[in-house]
Amino acid sequence: MRIAVIGAGAMGSIYGGRLSQNNEVYLVDTNPAVIEAVNNNGLTLEENGQDITFHPKALADTKNLQPVDLIILFVKALYSKAALEGNKNLIDSHTYLMTLQNGSGHEDILSGFAPVERIIIGTTEDNGAVLAPGHIRHGGKGNTNVGMLVKDSQGFLNELKSAFDSCGFNVRIHENIQQLIWNKLFVNVALSAVTGILKCEIGYIASNEYAFNLTKKLLHEAVNTAHALGLKADESELLDEIKAVTENSPHGITSICADLRAGRKTEVDTISGSVLRAADKCGVSVPCHEFIVNLIHAMEGVK
Repeated sequence: MRIAVIGAGAMGSIYGGRLSQNNEVYLVDTNPAVIEAVNNNGLTLEENGQDITFHPKALADTKNLQPVDLIILFVKALYSKAALEGNKNLIDSHTYLMTLQNGSGHEDILSGFAPVERIIIGTTEDNGAVLAPGHIRHGGKGNTNVGMLVKDSQGFLNELKSAFDSCGFNVRIHENIQQLIWNKLFVNVALSAVTGILKCEIGYIASNEYAFNLTKKLLHEAVNTAHALGLKADESELLDEIKAVTENSPHGITSICADLRAGRKTEVDTISGSVLRAADKCGVSVPCHEFIVNLIHAMEGVK
């Protein structure tokens, strides 16, 4: 399979490196140091204390490439549209677009570049960290959960599973992938935005009644929206799960918090913002999410 992985951070490198074993893989990134390191020395993944080197082709400009079978998007969500626009020559009538990015609602952007029957959404349970350009620590391994928004009439998901599993991944195909994505989203929308505006560790949320009250209101709105979408969500069980996260990872830092601390733009539009968009489609009122999204975007502009 011809695959383009756009975004050579930790996760893009893990997938791009491993998939290059049995596929023709192009690793696309805008960082010259990454491109040079991968092309000169290979892409090294540190796994279980051992270094394994792979050799995908790394490049910043894809204008001379022919369309590929699959594009996997691993850039930060706020750059998704620009990344696809800059590499749209890789897309033709048979190309599938796939996202394993954090959050929800990525299909809204992907549908501007491919029809819904060629869009794959999902989540990954793998994790990693960048040690140096072209050198990644591959931490915990897990399932790659994928699904489509419509019936997979061409049977592409089975082909994808075969290609990925042969390279060391464990792909699970889901009939209702949105349920899985929202199961993960509930914790994110309840914690990420609140820790972001407070610029605090996760543990502070459960220890402060006002922060936890805000978290509960955000969860309540997200659950109402999920129900309107026809998804399952037990608010009491989810609240217990969220409290357990704050207690078990007290010093954890969410992505929104880390970005605001560093003065970077956040991915709030695909976390809290995805609830806002879904609620608008369903006619559900989510005033706390609306306020939170506006506040975080306002904070992004503070120097």
